Amino acid sequence: MRGLRGWIAVCAIGMLLASCTDVNNEANAPNPLPKTTIVYLSASSEDQGSSRIIGELAKEYGRDHPEIEYRFEGVQDVDITGKIQLLAASNDLPAMFNYQSGKPLLDMIRSGAVLNLEDTFKQLGLYAKLNPVSVRMLKAYVNDEGLYALPLEMNIEGFWYNKKIFSRFGLKEPKTWGEMLDAAETLQKAGIQPFAVSGKAKWPITRLINAYVIRKLGPDAMERVDRGELDLTSPGFIEAADTVQKMGLKGYFGPNVNGVGIGTSFSQFVQGKAAMFYSGSWSVRDFNNPAVNAIGAENTGFFSIPLVDGGVGTLDEYPVNAGLTTSFSKEAYNADVAAWMKYVFERYGDRAMTEMGMVTGFRVERMPAEVPPITRMVQDRLDHLKRGALWFEARFDARTQSLAWDNAQLLVMRASFTPEEYMRQLKASLGKE
Repeated sequence: MRGLRGWIAVCAIGMLLASCTDVNNEANAPNPLPKTTIVYLSASSEDQGSSRIIGELAKEYGRDHPEIEYRFEGVQDVDITGKIQLLAASNDLPAMFNYQSGKPLLDMIRSGAVLNLEDTFKQLGLYAKLNPVSVRMLKAYVNDEGLYALPLEMNIEGFWYNKKIFSRFGLKEPKTWGEMLDAAETLQKAGIQPFAVSGKAKWPITRLINAYVIRKLGPDAMERVDRGELDLTSPGFIEAADTVQKMGLKGYFGPNVNGVGIGTSFSQFVQGKAAMFYSGSWSVRDFNNPAVNAIGAENTGFFSIPLVDGGVGTLDEYPVNAGLTTSFSKEAYNADVAAWMKYVFERYGDRAMTEMGMVTGFRVERMPAEVPPITRMVQDRLDHLKRGALWFEARFDARTQSLAWDNAQLLVMRASFTPEEYMRQLKASLGKE
């Protein structure tokens, strides 16, 4: 027994010494670097467009600053608004996030949740990097209450078309809405889908309604609605909804428009399965990519929204936007985030143009020697822009925005859901009845 007790005592002493050694080792070990995690919650793809450029720059910064961790989190575009609203309500916004830059963002500004980027960029010496036109536009979206979103893109909108298909049928770029519908009928009879449209994403349908509205009533139509100077149930708005509804019911958008995702609609166009595609210049980066654009950049044409009989809009007026903008959490902003922002956004404009031919709301200080023709065309039209127009839901609150999208799906598939009812419900939601 004495031998056994002795052996146990020796083991106990050994274990105690080992434990002390571990404690000493832990005490002498270098402390791990504190981590600041910058999460970017986005509705875009991580490997495309602005998200790709930001990710590349973040990776570069992280090599010399291991205390900063950058993480991208994706969410479907139809879910982004609800997701951000839930996070804001629980005071748990990520450092960076996509959000609608009209009325929804205005609500967030007034709640004190988002970072004032004009003040921040001035403090960081970045403000001169921003294009003044894009700054004015983003401020106008939120009633000039300040700059709270970044113009990672700078876009005009209109119709892209397949030059080969148009040439095959002797079609020219339409200057009027009637000419465009005539072309669509010609293509439909020939078995070619006239338009690639994502009803699943919803907003591409309301973009078409808006396109007609601004040619009928002028580029400031939705601002006048917001001020109470125009009525959503007036004939011009009903005519716009009626025109888009008929396009859908005639099959111009394909047999199952509401089942088509945004990526599928784009693929339909670049693979030559649809002749026209309403989109913005955010698509330029993909049109310039031969691995993506099967019809080729040389066969990708663009025309301004056609004129409408009796309308006041002109061809040199375009819907202009900064894409699904990116904002920053006021709560999450600190010195680490500030240093990271300075590195990334000092370089963003040049990198986006050089690598992807993207037109952004940032100044390009080192223009590439060769700019793709489509990119140059977009830049030229932006330079000669007469007046810009808001998108349809820009002045809507989040509830009315969702109603506009959901009911747009009904509009293009059900003749029983009338244009009058579509506009009446929106008017009621805005409290203007």
